[in-house]
Amino acid sequence: MSDSKLKLEAVLEEIDMSRSAFYRMAARGRGPKIMKLPNNQIRIRRSDLDAWWAAQEVAA
Repeated sequence: MSDSKLKLEAVLEEIDMSRSAFYRMAARGRGPKIMKLPNNQIRIRRSDLDAWWAAQEVAA
């Protein structure tokens, strides 16, 4: 089964967060894993975002 790659805009909409807040969170190592493509676009694997969501539930 293929793991879909989400564009940053889709992730931001799903988690209801601004781009700058997301980058701050990622810089602190508290965000989902990020893939940076050769053209500097950002993608996030669906499985990594789901794992991040699960970690947030445990932390709360």
